[in-house]
Order: sequence, then C-alpha cells, then structure tokens
Amino acid sequence: MQKRRFPSVDRLAGSLYDGCLPRSLVVQVTRDAIGGARRGEGGVRAEDEAMRVLEELKRSRPLRVINATGVLLHTNLGRAPWHHDSARLAMEAAVGYGNTELDLTSGDRGGRAGYLHRLLSMITGAEAALVVNNNAGGLLLSLMALAPERQVPVSRSELIEIGGAYRLPELMAVSGARLVEVGTTNRTRPEDYRRALCPETALLLKVHPSNYRIVGFSEEATLPELSRIAASAGIPLVFDAGSGLVDERVPWWAGPPPSWLADEPGVVQSLERGADLVLFSGDKLFGGPQAGVIVGREELVSRLRRHPAARALRIDGATTSALVATAEAYADGRAGDLPFWQMAGLDRTVLEERARRVIQAGQFEADIEEGGATPGAGSVPGSTIPGPVMAIRGQADQMFSRLLSGDPPVVARRERGRLKVDLRTVFPSDDEVVARALRAACR
Repeated sequence: MQKRRFPSVDRLAGSLYDGCLPRSLVVQVTRDAIGGARRGEGGVRAEDEAMRVLEELKRSRPLRVINATGVLLHTNLGRAPWHHDSARLAMEAAVGYGNTELDLTSGDRGGRAGYLHRLLSMITGAEAALVVNNNAGGLLLSLMALAPERQVPVSRSELIEIGGAYRLPELMAVSGARLVEVGTTNRTRPEDYRRALCPETALLLKVHPSNYRIVGFSEEATLPELSRIAASAGIPLVFDAGSGLVDERVPWWAGPPPSWLADEPGVVQSLERGADLVLFSGDKLFGGPQAGVIVGREELVSRLRRHPAARALRIDGATTSALVATAEAYADGRAGDLPFWQMAGLDRTVLEERARRVIQAGQFEADIEEGGATPGAGSVPGSTIPGPVMAIRGQADQMFSRLLSGDPPVVARRERGRLKVDLRTVFPSDDEVVARALRAACR
C-alpha cells in the first residue's frame, strides 16, 4: 500500500495565508489540520479542514453587520448603536490620553467619571449617580454593599431570568444577600413584604420584568407602597428598572409618548415614587454603550462607591466618554437624535419609499407588507412599532444563509416560512448595500 503523503505545515500555511488572520494563527490551524489527517480524524483532507476552520475564524472576528431584522436593540448584534458623538469621544479617549482620573484645575488625582455622574444626576433628578460595567454588575454591587449576609425580600413574580444564563436568585446568592421570596407567581401585595420584615432585612428589592409580562389575574405592589414600607422599617428600597427609559413623558419624542412604551417605568418617575436607588442599563432604551447606571440617594451611592467591588466593576475611559455624549444628548434635549430613538420614530411613508427604492435597485421580487419592529434586548416585551416591511419571494432559508455570507453580512428574519427585511433598523446609507445583497441572495 502506498503511504499517504501530507503537505508541509509551511507550504500549506503559506498557501492559505491571505492577511485576514494573524500568520501565527494560520500556522496553528494548519498544523492541527495536518495532525488530525495523519491520525485519520474526520476523514477529510488536511487542506479542506484547514480551509474550513480558517473560514469559521474569519466569520467569528468582530465584523460590521447590517441589522435588517426590525429588532432595534438586538442583543446578538450589540444592542443600541452609538451616536456619532459617542463614537468620536470614545475614539479620542482610546487612541490617546485623557483626564480619566486627573483634576485639571489642581493637577492632582481626581475622581473617576465625576462629570458623567453629575450629568446623570441632573437628567434623572437624583442626588448622586454611579456607573459600572452593566446593569447586572450594578445590582451585584448594590447587594454586596447594602445587604451582605442579610435578607432581601423579592416578589416571586420578579425572580427574573434573562439571556446569557442570568438568574436573579443565583446573582443574589453570589452577592452574599439572602433571598426571601414573597407573594405568588401572579399576585404579590404590600402585606406580603410587611410579613417578611425582620431585624435581618437589609432592603426591599423590586425588579421590573423587562423581558416578560404577567397578564390576567395578577397584582403587584407599587413603588409608593413599597417606599412607605421601607421607610417605616428604616431600610432602602432598590428598584431595578432594567431598560433605562429616562422619563415616561418622553419629552424628546415628537408628539405624545408612543403607545408601545405604556408599561415602561421611567427613571425620573421611579425616584419620584419613592425608590431610594434606581438601576438601569446604558445600552437599551437609554441608547448608549454597555453600562450599568445607579442613581439615587447620596448616602447609598457613596456606600456603593466605597465598596471594594466597585473598582472591579468600573467602566473604562472610552466607555465613559461614549456615555458622556449620550447623557449630554438628554441634558440638551437632543435624545431624539440618538440612533435608537431616530429608528423608533421613523415615519412609515419614509420607510415605504425606501423599501420601493431598494426593491427597484435590487431587481428582486418582494411585497411591501404591514409589519412590526420590536424594541428588543428584553425591553418593552410584547410591544411592537408598526410599520412596513419587505417580504422577499423565494426560499427563505436559502436566502437567509446567503445574506449572512455576504460582505458585509445582512441579518434578516424568517417569519412563517418567509424572509422579512425591515428597513427601520437599517441606516439609510446602507440601503444600496442591502439592495445588492438581496439581488445576489435571490438568484
């Protein structure tokens, strides 16, 4: 039997290296593929296996994609797109040096993100603010600082689980706080919290169920009711608002507040209703980078700031800069310019005209139908933003895969066996790219 010959690592790696991936990674993949072929693994040629792995690695590198799903805050695609001011300030902070912890008046070391905290306090009406890496980090820090080895009552209807294996009971266990479940799955009354109070109770925690709703025969204790109970017991009320709607009045929106925000609590109103601390995400309805924002009473925020875990959870200078630009948009009344709010407020006639132009330019067959975009990222569950979508004629699964393999990839959605493209989440400057991608995918 003739002995099987294998290519050398150097020769094969040299033929596969195209400058997209580091040469050392190409060599490693090539060596592994040749080694597997020598051992008879997989039953494929070393060349084919190396090419397959390298192609997968190329597609897993951070890439710009076009979001045509109609999900405005798509967790898998990075949630809220940044405003160009946020991107510019973040880039300036990232490629050079900045006054991250320097007081430019005295020349001494200064507090981190002091200006950002001042902005957040002003736009929410809070006494103080603190920013950490994400909202889960904000809740973890709050529990570690305010309730170590002590009891925290939480309604059974608010023991949330969200994507990425985040479960509230498990996070509480890690924090050292002891969960006390009160009420039932669908009904929790103020009296349930009162009965749970004891000398070991550290605080009351209320959690807004951002990614689900309980309807029908249901009841929950309100923030004013819980505030009175907490005040009578001399303990704080902490509210995890989740999605980061700053103000229920949505003053940056043209016209009255949109109906799809009807059940979303505002940070301003949550503080007014008696919450001592309010926690929310920076990259959801707030419209900025990933961050966890904590606003509320000065004394409580100071305790969080002094806790050793605060340093481990803090954000970096570039993210701080990006969040500053976002907060300044609210402070200046320009929040409507943030990409999330711009997309949410797009006029249907504008979307219809864009869809017609894309179909005409792409020369593919499609129908313009009534559809509905969603806020996404667990925000405002069950709510839709009505508007037109393109329903592409053809094999949905095949076209979906072809769009993903494009450069840049276009992510659409499959719905009841049809491919849907929603231009609400596509920047107008990308319409021509989408047209070309759909033309290629429909061939």
